[in-house]
Amino acid sequence: MPQLIGLVLIVVLVMGGLILTGGKGALQALPFEMALIGGAAIGTLLLGNSPKVAREAFSGFVRSFRGSRWQRAQHRELLVLLATLMRQARQGGFVAIETDIEHPENSAVFAAAPAVMADAAVRDMICDSFRLMALDLSDPARAEAHMEQSVATHVDQRMKAVNALNTVADALPALGIVAAVLGIIKTMGSIDESPAILGMMIGSALLGTFLGVFLAYGVVGPVAARFGQIVEDEAQPLDVIRTVLSAFGSGVQPGIAVELGRTAIPADQRPDADSVERAQTSARFVHRAVA
Repeated sequence: MPQLIGLVLIVVLVMGGLILTGGKGALQALPFEMALIGGAAIGTLLLGNSPKVAREAFSGFVRSFRGSRWQRAQHRELLVLLATLMRQARQGGFVAIETDIEHPENSAVFAAAPAVMADAAVRDMICDSFRLMALDLSDPARAEAHMEQSVATHVDQRMKAVNALNTVADALPALGIVAAVLGIIKTMGSIDESPAILGMMIGSALLGTFLGVFLAYGVVGPVAARFGQIVEDEAQPLDVIRTVLSAFGSGVQPGIAVELGRTAIPADQRPDADSVERAQTSARFVHRAVA
């Protein structure tokens, strides 16, 4: 919501100023200049990136207004899921959770954590990490190294979309200059017109530079910055998984491992210890009832 308010405020103030001071010619040229610069910016994004990165960059505009999918409630779901899997693995061995980690879509344990099921990277990291720990019990450091690599790979992939948006923001002022030059070329072809007409044409040409700078620093640049923050926030669950399972693989009790993961969550997203404990107790009762 704050991002949407900020966008409305920017558009109203800047475009309101343009309407009040830009004159008739600038207003008439506005749709054409917007289509020209916006279309060129989209083409730049498509030209310089793979289809997957381009799709993620386009989705970044929406994501920057929606915010991160991971808040206190979702982190609590994750911690309870990890606690349940660790407790079952500690009591019955990794064979006790084999079905859960091999087919999470059919697992009642995973079904209790919809936020995890909705995030493929988080779900896959949990399953892959438990699977690797089950295959190589003698070397927990190997599983930890795998988790660290998974986190880095995920962040690097998502940051490509952020960098793509930053590249478009950097290109927009130049694209605005291109539009302005096209307007000047058109004006020079009508040099025999009256000064009033020439002034209107020159003002319309300069509108391209105005729009390029405005879109770069007033819209796309801030959106890219916000999207980068969301990418970092949504990588936090991966780091929580790494912290919890690394401790568990080193022999730490599940309850302590969960608390280590909880304290690794940023304060504004961290669930309190009591709510996590209550959620774990409820999950244990549900699991016993199902069993």
